[in-house]
Amino acid sequence: MTDLRAEVRRGVSALGQVPAQGRGSTSDLSIDEALLLHSVGWEPVELVTGVSMASVPWGVWSWGQGEIAAASAAHATAMRGASERLTEECDRAGGHGVVGVRVAVNVYPNHVDVELVGSAVRPVGRRGQPPARPFVSDLSGRDFCLLLRAGWEPLGLAFGASFVYAPRRSARTTLGQAGQNVELTNFTEAMYQARELAMERMQQAALDIGAGGVVDVVMRQGPMTFATHAIGFTAWGTAVRCGPEGHRHLDPEMVVPLDDAVVAFAAESLRGRPANAE
Repeated sequence: MTDLRAEVRRGVSALGQVPAQGRGSTSDLSIDEALLLHSVGWEPVELVTGVSMASVPWGVWSWGQGEIAAASAAHATAMRGASERLTEECDRAGGHGVVGVRVAVNVYPNHVDVELVGSAVRPVGRRGQPPARPFVSDLSGRDFCLLLRAGWEPLGLAFGASFVYAPRRSARTTLGQAGQNVELTNFTEAMYQARELAMERMQQAALDIGAGGVVDVVMRQGPMTFATHAIGFTAWGTAVRCGPEGHRHLDPEMVVPLDDAVVAFAAESLRGRPANAE
């Protein structure tokens, strides 16, 4: 069983070390995540960001169902640009990768806005030449440490997006079903098509960088503002692969959290109620 006190002491001792070039580290990791990071031999370096905006060109879509290729391409361009800038900042800071990446995607009528924010990290004591391409992961600091302990490694963020135009129903069908509770099959089919295309692209992006799978996948879907009858589906996650030493089995441990924010009772209730209270 892991000695928690020894892990905490080792983490606190590592936090007291001065990084290279006399600079302190900055990160948005929580205290326990920073300590866990040091316990597996890594340290935070700097808070890094990547932002990109891509325009959605004007277009005319027919009544038939199909993907809005211009919108899907704009989303891919913005994601790729933000990810590249994030890794560039990480590389300049001397990091080997970025963890805890927060992904913010906003789709407007004429452009797509993507913002990535995370903490650049590197192995303690190995402050030399970083890898050719730093990894990017939206895993939390705790999940990143768990992944390393199990013998796996993150490779990068895998993205997938698709925007599909749902065909309009005829006036006869619309009027005939006005007083009925029926399924809008045109939107249902558009959602399924957008989902399949987005998931396929995310999986292909993971395969292109040599990953064995994608974990911690986040999915967003719904109507789009840039075109009526447009359905969008976006998905992203961390592409991972098993390390050279193979998978290591971890024994689960029972943990009782002590930070429950739920109020079990009001302190005033212990004082009792006045005799004349109703």
